[in-house]
This record gives sequence, structure tokens and C-alpha cells, in this order.
Amino acid sequence: MLRIYDARTDESVVAAPARRALTRVEAHAPGFGATALRVLLIADVLARALEIGGTPVWAVLAAEEQVAELRASAAALGVRPFEDRRDVGPEFAGAQLIHVVRQGDEATGGIRLDVAPVDSADAVGAPEDIDPATLRLALLAHLRSEPVHLTPAALADAGSALAHWRRSVAVWAAQPSRPVPEGVRQELRAAWEDDLNLPAVLDVLRRIETLDGLPDGARFETYAYADRILGLELTREIGSLT
Repeated sequence: MLRIYDARTDESVVAAPARRALTRVEAHAPGFGATALRVLLIADVLARALEIGGTPVWAVLAAEEQVAELRASAAALGVRPFEDRRDVGPEFAGAQLIHVVRQGDEATGGIRLDVAPVDSADAVGAPEDIDPATLRLALLAHLRSEPVHLTPAALADAGSALAHWRRSVAVWAAQPSRPVPEGVRQELRAAWEDDLNLPAVLDVLRRIETLDGLPDGARFETYAYADRILGLELTREIGSLT
């Protein structure tokens, strides 16, 4: 069961008390930039986690500035489309509501999920000039409550890790498929259901990569399963190796 920390009440709460009831995830983007993209990314991951748990999600974007640029950069980052807040009709007024906001910003009603800022001053180029998948992994490598400092070294590490994992997944995919070990599946879910602890999810993948006795087909299925949350397109290189 997914639990998240509500910054409005300072309590851990169940994200979707009624499993099949519609939950509205509203991302509040503070202008256009790395922090706004991180807010949308966390909202996207939250929606993915809810959907895996069987909860239908209505994803909404609340933004006033450079909305077109923000949507384009978010799409490149692998964030699925959000509806415009102005198009949300009264029929959704009774839905469970989770606001995803920049740390320190206010939101009325519902649960408030705070997202710490991103400092990209030391990065090479503007956020929109960085490889989107690399940027996504660099942001996912931190708890949402922790500020992120994008540096050339951090981006290089994320790019190398992503390329390595994609190549590995392509190799494993050539072996007979094996199910995700149930203990590993539970470990992954326990990580992301604990306030979206994505660094813990990544730690599980690092361990599984070299776990003795695990068939490569099971490694492949494990990475594909985790990617439903991570959205890193880890299977993209399948069929490209010769």
C-alpha cells in the first residue's frame, strides 16, 4: 500500500484509501526550469505507482508560465501528458486529491507532496539541453525531499549507468524469460510504496545485476518491471546488439 508524507499535516498517509477510487494528482509547476520539471517528474512517478496498485489516476497540470515549453520538456523527460487544470470539470470534485508542489509552496485542500528544488547552475547547458533520459535518472537518484545539485560529474555518472543498464537488459533479453523472484518484487514495491523511495529502487537493481544464481531472464524481467515506475526505457536497446 503506497504511503506518502503529507507536508500539510506532517503525517504519513495512505495515498489512495479506496483502491479503485479515482485519485487526482495535480502538479503545480513553478515557472519553467529544472525544479518545475522535477515536480512534474515526481507527479508522473506518483501516478505510475498508484496505477500499478490498481488506482485510476487523473493527472492535472497547474501552470501559468511557459506552459508549452514546460509540456515539451516534460514529454522529452518521459512524463506522460497531464490535463490542463482549467479543463477539470466539477465531476471530479469528489476525487481524492494530491497536490505535488515545490517545497515551501502552498496548496489548498488535499494531500501536499513537497518536492525539493534543483540547482542546475553547474550543469553543462540548460536543463532542456541535457539528454532527457540522463536527466531523469539523475533526478530519480535522490529522495524527493532532498535538493538536487546537477553537476557535470553527476550527469556523466547517470549517463554511464543508463547506457550500461540498457546494454545489459538487451543482453539478458536474449535468454529465456524467467519470472521476477517474488522476494525481489516485494522489495521493489516496498521501496516505492515508502514515500516514493526511488533511490532504494535503484539500489535493488544494482544488487540484482550481479546477484549469484539469478538467471539472466529473471534479471531482464526485474528491470522491465521496475521500469514501469522509473520510466527510463531500459528495454530500448533490445534487438540492437549484434
